[in-house]
Amino acid sequence: MLSVSAGNVMLSNRKFRYIFLLVACTLLLLPGCDPLTRYKVTSTIFDGVPDLPPPAQFCEEYAEKKIAEAQATLAEKDAAKNKLSGSTHFPYEEKRCNDCHDKNKEGGLVQPKNKLCFVCHTDFIQGEFVHGPIATADCLACHEPHSSLNPKLLKTAPEKVCALCHTNKRAATAMHDKFAARKLLCVDCHDPHFGNAQFFLR
Repeated sequence: MLSVSAGNVMLSNRKFRYIFLLVACTLLLLPGCDPLTRYKVTSTIFDGVPDLPPPAQFCEEYAEKKIAEAQATLAEKDAAKNKLSGSTHFPYEEKRCNDCHDKNKEGGLVQPKNKLCFVCHTDFIQGEFVHGPIATADCLACHEPHSSLNPKLLKTAPEKVCALCHTNKRAATAMHDKFAARKLLCVDCHDPHFGNAQFFLR
C-alpha cells in the first residue's frame, strides 16, 4: 500500500512539475505574442482574466500606433534627406558671424565683397583657366553665404545651377543632350571653378 501511494505522490509531483514548466514557459513567451493570443492563453489557464476591449477600440489603438510609427519613420527620413542634401557654411553654423561681418565698417563686411571669400579660402585658384564668377570673385553667383537646402551651399539644385547663367545654346548640343538624358551633371566633366584644360574639362 505504501509503495502505491509513494508512486502516486511521485506521479503527482511529476505532473505538477510539467504543469509548472508549461505555465512558466507560456508566461515567458507571452509578452512576444499579440494581445489576442495572450488573452486566449491566459484565460485558458487562469480565472478572472479581464476581457479584451471592444474590437473597434482595439483597432483604433492599433491604427493610432501604426500611424505614429509611420509618421516617425517619415520624419526620420525627411531629417536624413535634409541633412544629406542641405548644407551650412561652417562659420555660420559655429555662430562666428564676426569672421565675415563687421558692423563698424562700411558695407558691414570685414573685406569688400569681391575679397571676402578669399579671407578664408586662401590660394583657392589653382588653374590656368578660371571660371568667370571666380575670376571676378562673385562666389554668390552660385553659392549662398549662410545655408542652403542644396549641397555645397548651392543656390539651386546641382543639375540646375549652371543654367542660372548659361542660358545660350551650348556647343556640341547633341553630346550635351545625351549626357543630360543619362543624368550626368555639368560638373561630372567640367570643374566649376578653374582648370588647366580649356572649358575647365577635368
